[in-house]
Amino acid sequence: MKLSIFFNPFQKINYNLILCILIIAVSACEKKDSNFPVNSPDGKISVEINNENGSITYALFKNGEALINTSKISILPEVHAQINSASLNSKNEIWQPVWGQFSEINNHYNELVLDVKLEEANAKLYVRVFNKGIGFRYKIEGYKEGTEANFYCEYNLDSTDALYAPAGEKEPLGPMLINELVTIKKQPKLRMPIVVEKSEKSHLSLLESDLYTAPEFGVIKFNFDQDKKRLVSTNKRKLTGKKITTPWRVILVDENIGGLVTNTVPLNLATPCEIEAVSWIKPGKTLWDWRVHGYKTADGFTYGINTGSYIRFIDFAAEKNIEYFLIDANWFTKVIKGHFEITDALDLEKVSNYAKENGVKLILYYDRHKGDYGDEDLFSYFKSLGMSGIKYGFMGNNVSFTSNAIQESAKNNLLVDFHDSPVPFTGIERTFPNAITREYCHAQQDSRRAFTPESFIKMALINAIQGPLDMNNGNFDLIGINRGDRQKGPKKPNSYFSTVVSETARTLIIFSGLVCLPDAPEAYNKKSDLFEFIQKMPVGKWDESMVLNSKMGAYISTARRYKEEWFIGSVTNKEGRTLDIDLDFLKEDKTYVVTYYEDTAKTHGMKKPEAYKTRTGKVKKGDIIKAVMAPGGGHCMWIKPE
Repeated sequence: MKLSIFFNPFQKINYNLILCILIIAVSACEKKDSNFPVNSPDGKISVEINNENGSITYALFKNGEALINTSKISILPEVHAQINSASLNSKNEIWQPVWGQFSEINNHYNELVLDVKLEEANAKLYVRVFNKGIGFRYKIEGYKEGTEANFYCEYNLDSTDALYAPAGEKEPLGPMLINELVTIKKQPKLRMPIVVEKSEKSHLSLLESDLYTAPEFGVIKFNFDQDKKRLVSTNKRKLTGKKITTPWRVILVDENIGGLVTNTVPLNLATPCEIEAVSWIKPGKTLWDWRVHGYKTADGFTYGINTGSYIRFIDFAAEKNIEYFLIDANWFTKVIKGHFEITDALDLEKVSNYAKENGVKLILYYDRHKGDYGDEDLFSYFKSLGMSGIKYGFMGNNVSFTSNAIQESAKNNLLVDFHDSPVPFTGIERTFPNAITREYCHAQQDSRRAFTPESFIKMALINAIQGPLDMNNGNFDLIGINRGDRQKGPKKPNSYFSTVVSETARTLIIFSGLVCLPDAPEAYNKKSDLFEFIQKMPVGKWDESMVLNSKMGAYISTARRYKEEWFIGSVTNKEGRTLDIDLDFLKEDKTYVVTYYEDTAKTHGMKKPEAYKTRTGKVKKGDIIKAVMAPGGGHCMWIKPE
C-alpha cells in the first residue's frame, strides 16, 4: 500500500492529523484490507473507513460514541472494491459569501483520499471531516461506456433513533422510529434533508451538496431497507465520458437540533461562486400581490391584478425601503413561444416605469403550465421588460433543467425564486448566488390550507436545513384572513392559528435571500410599530446567525446579527410558554437599547390573534430575557448599541 503525506511547514501542526497518519501507517503494515480513520480538526468527530471482502464501509463517531454504525458505501454496485493507497490533507481558510446567514465562513477540515480499484475502473473516495459534519464524494474513471453507477450509502442507525423528513405541501413527517420502520408495510416517502434525533444531546441531518457538479445523478433518494434494517440513499446514472464526479453525500452533526439549520458544511462543500461580477445580486424583502386579491381598504379600493393595485404596492415599498415587489400569476392570460398575452387590466410597461422611478425592483412570475415560452428566450425577455428577477413556477424535479435555468437567469442578471415543489439544490446559493430562494416547504396557505404553529416549527428545523426558503410568512390582517375576506385565503374559515407577533418572528426565523411579505400595505400600516421589526431587518446581509432555543414541533428562537445590531425572533406551538433568551452573546461593558414586540396577556392564536404590544428598555451581556408567548404566539427583540 502506498501512503502519501503532505505537510506545509508554515502551518500549525495538526496533532489529530498526525495521529491519523500513524494509525493508517500501522494498519497498512499489518494487512492489506485496512482500517482508515480520519478525525475532525477539533478531534471530536471521527470517521473510520474499512475495506474488507471487496466492500467499503464507514462508521461515524463523536467523542468515541457511535452515531452511525458500520455502513456500506459504494459507487458501482456488486463490483469488488480494493483500496490501494491513501493520503491525508487538511485545509483551514475563511471565505465570504455574496449573501447569507454569515458574512464570513470558516472552511476547516481534514480529508482522507482513498484510491480505489473497481475491477476495470479506478476511483477516488474523498472523506472530508469538519467539526460539525462530514462529506463523501467519489471520482471515477476508466469504466465502460454506459455502465450504471449508483452512489449508494447506508446509514446504520440505532433502533431507537427517530427520523423526520419534509413532506412537500404538508406537515413534515416524524417522529418515525427505526424499530417501527422495520415492521410497517407501507413505507413513507422520504425526502432530503432527513433529520435524525438520537437523544437530546445528539442530532444528525442527512442530505447532499454540490449537485451542480453532477446534475445527471438527480436528487438524492432515500428509502428504508427493511431486510437490512437501515436507511439507504442512492443516486443512479449511466456513466458517459471519461470521468465522473458525484455530488457530496453529507451528514451534519450537532448537539442541538437548531444548530443543523445554521450549519455551514453544505456550503463549504459546494462549488465556489461561478459568477464573476456579483454586485447586481441584492438580497432583500419583497411585497407580493397573490394573497392580497380581494382585500378591501377603508377608502373603498379592492386589490386585484391591475395597474392601480400595483401602484399602491410600489408606493408602500418605496416609503418603507422595501427593495422588491413581486407580481404573481395571472398577469398574463396566454403564452406562446415569443409572446405573452397580458391581461387587459394591467399596463405592465407603466408599472415597470413607475417602479423604476421610485427605486423599487420588480420580480415577475412565470407558470410553465400556461404555455411554453421557450427557456432559451424566457430570461432575456424578462430582462427586456426591466425585471430584476423571475419567480419560476412548476419547474418539476428535473435537476439539469433547474441548473440551466439558474445559469440562464444569471447571464441575464435575474434573481430566481423557484416554486411549486422545486429541486432542493443545497449549496447552489454559493455557486450561483442569484438563486435567491425556493419554496421547498409548505408555504403559508399553499393550496389554500393554513399550516399550524407546530408544522411551522418542524419546517424551520427540517426543510430549512437544505437552504433558503420562500414560505410567505408575515400576515398582519389575521382576523380578516380567517373571516374569508381574501380570494386566496384558507378554504376553511378560522383555520389559521397564529398571532401577529408570531408572524413577525417567522420572517426572521426562516432564512431566505428574499423575504416575501404576503399582506396588504394597509394591513402593515395599521400596525406600523410592529412592522418596524420587519422593516429594519437587513435580509440576507447577516454577519452572524444562531438558534438559541429549539425543540421539534414545540418552539424555536433565532438570533441574527448585522454589524452591532441583533434581531431575535421566537415562536411557540399551540401551547403558550415562556422561553429564556440568554444575551450572553452581547459585548462586554456595553449597554444596548432593546425594542420588544410582544404578545399581550389577552393574545391567543385563534381567539385574539392581533393583540400585541411594543416597549423599550436597556440590556447588557448576560441578561436573561423572559420571552412570554401566547398559544400560537411569538416574541421579537431589536437590540442596538446605546
